[in-house]
Formats: sequence, structure tokens, C-alpha cells
Amino acid sequence: MTSTQLPIPSFFDPKRVGKVWRVPYQKRAQQAQHWAKQHGLPPAAKDKIRVCLMAIDVQNTFCIPEFELFVRGQSGMGAVEDNRRLCEFIYRNLGTITDIAPTMDTHTAMQIFHADFWVNDLGEHPVPLTRISLAEVEQRDWKVNPAVAYSLGNYMALQNFARHYVQRLSQEGKYPLTIWPYHSMLGGIGHALVAAVEEACFFHNLARHSQTNFEIKGSNPLTENYSVLRPEVLDDPKGQPIAKKNTHFIQKLLAFDAVIIAGQAKSHCVAWTIDDLLSEIQAHDPELAKKIYLLQDCSSPVVIPGIVDFTEQANQAFQRFQKAGMNLVRSTDNISDWTGLA
Repeated sequence: MTSTQLPIPSFFDPKRVGKVWRVPYQKRAQQAQHWAKQHGLPPAAKDKIRVCLMAIDVQNTFCIPEFELFVRGQSGMGAVEDNRRLCEFIYRNLGTITDIAPTMDTHTAMQIFHADFWVNDLGEHPVPLTRISLAEVEQRDWKVNPAVAYSLGNYMALQNFARHYVQRLSQEGKYPLTIWPYHSMLGGIGHALVAAVEEACFFHNLARHSQTNFEIKGSNPLTENYSVLRPEVLDDPKGQPIAKKNTHFIQKLLAFDAVIIAGQAKSHCVAWTIDDLLSEIQAHDPELAKKIYLLQDCSSPVVIPGIVDFTEQANQAFQRFQKAGMNLVRSTDNISDWTGLA
């Protein structure tokens, strides 16, 4: 590991961060090899201090303005601005970051938070951003669409599960069930990493000989999965498991000397992932919180003018994480100045 900040490669164009394009892999591979020699970058396997950058859901669906769930934040261009800073952070600290672990929100059409899963008595589906409460399910204002049983299983079992699901969300203090626009669809362009971030990860991969570690989340049709570390609901009404924690990834993260976290959205997938990570830390050794670094200028909250604004919830969550021992940092900081990484 080298603590020296590096220049940003000339091919990086900040004006293209908010656009979709193809990464020229072969050309970047050759440049990465040259860059490593030019700047004396050792293979990541030789790092004495092992640093992981977890980039949460930095995908087109959340980060490109015309896509389904663009995270605009307070500025209106939040995710684009965040990703410009994130790319620059990766390039400047190429010799310090040991591993990059992008998480990938991954969905299909028939999932409990998509409109097709639900209908009312008129056969209408809920519009995007509808919140479905326990009372509405119990009163059958919204009920499971019988047609989805063809793909997902017994209809009455699905209806019973739906009631259990919204009840469990309420009991555990989770966000109410929200019907999201179809997004991060597996096989679609929205699912892909933002091209500029993909390029930075690919460049790091070959310059440091460190495989980019993609973590898939969100494909279970019966639960939301804001956090990469665990789904929102883990069991059915009978207490039988429908999903489980991502124990392997949790253990992998906590084995690093430092974990740096960025991504989208600050109020949802980022906050929920950090919250789950903190729960694991507090269950094992609260001192481990000190090795978690939150890039607060590389994440933005969900803000839809006139409809929802999760800025305050996001800020409160990050204040709670800091109080628990985690570090709030900025992408322009020198990693070597952070406690324990000098």
C-alpha cells in the first residue's frame, strides 16, 4: 500500500459521469499496466494495511438523470456529483485501496415492492411511491395479484405472507412497504454500474491485481433488500426462513483494517447497510466501528420535490453512526491522515 495521492489519469472525463457509454477495456488495461509501473504500485496482495472501498448500488438506475430512480439529493444532481468525486477518490488513492466491492441492486418484475404484485378490487395496481400499510392489507384495500401465483407460488400463502411482511416491517421500525418504479432490472441497462465508476473499478483491478468483488442483492421476490448485508424480512408467518444474512460478506468486510463506504441512496441502501454493519460490530466488538469510514460527500438522500424528502433521516442516521464510533470523512481527504491509516 502507498499513502501517496496519485494524479487523476487523463482519460477521466468528469463531464461524462452522468452518461451511459462503453468502457474501452483493452485500452484501459494497457494504461493500467503502464500506470502501475510509472507510479510504482505494488500488487494489492502486498498491502500491509488492507483497505476496502464498498460502493453501494452505484448503478445507472439510481445515478443517471433520465433513469428510473435517479437520486437527485438536495442539489438536483446529487448522484452525478457524488460519482464524480468517487471516481476521483479511487484514482487518487489507487495505491491505498486494496479491494473495491460494488453492491448491485438486482430485481425482476414480480417482487413485493413492484406494482404488479398488488391489486385493488378494481384490478388496479398501485402507482409508484405508494406506501402500503398493514391496515390496507388487512382491509384488503391492497391484496396480492392472483396472477403472480403462477410464478411465485400458492395464492393464499402469498396473501398471508403479505400481511406478515408489512406487519414485520412495522414491528422492526423499518420503512413502510413502498411500491418502487421498476428499476435495477436484471439484464437491463439500468442494472449496470455507472460507466465512469465501472471504468475506475476496472482500472484499479488491473493496476493493483485486485479482482473487483461484486455483491448481488435484491433478487428475492418476497422481501425488499435495501441493505446488502440482510433482507428486510427473513422469515414467513410460520417462522420458516425465506432469506438469510450475508454472513460471508459481513465477515469479509470486518477482516479489513479499514472499510470506506460510499454510494446511493444515503437515506436507504447506504444507511440500511451501515446500520446492519453496525449491529454486527456492536454484537462482536464495538471498537471495530472505528475502522469504518463514511464518505459523506459521495452519497445523497432520496429527494422527490413535493413528494418525499429523506434528507433529515439520512443525516440523523449518519450522526448516529458517528456517535457509535464510525468516521465521517470526505473524498478530498488524504487517507493517510485518517486515524490508524497513517
